[in-house]
Amino acid sequence: MNEPSTSWIEGYIVDDDSEFTLTGLCRATGASEEQVVLWVSEGALGPHEGAPSAWRFKGLSLCHTRIALRLVNEFEINAPGIALALDLLEEIDLLRARVGRL
Repeated sequence: MNEPSTSWIEGYIVDDDSEFTLTGLCRATGASEEQVVLWVSEGALGPHEGAPSAWRFKGLSLCHTRIALRLVNEFEINAPGIALALDLLEEIDLLRARVGRL
């Protein structure tokens, strides 16, 4: 008789006040530093100003980086496409919120 598998979901609650270094963001998402630097150069991710070693990413960047990775892995979207897709997804969220308030 087969035993049902038990799977655990482990996660962390991250609010927008949380901050990540470049290395921390890469560890948390599985993205490479090269990918994140490229996405920053395309405007897809917005760290605080300065050199990459001084970058600090807000909690929303964690979500955006995970979405970017999915888009790259599943659809092979390039960096400019990632920036456009993230902008469009954010616009959709804003429109949904606005419609929800009507």
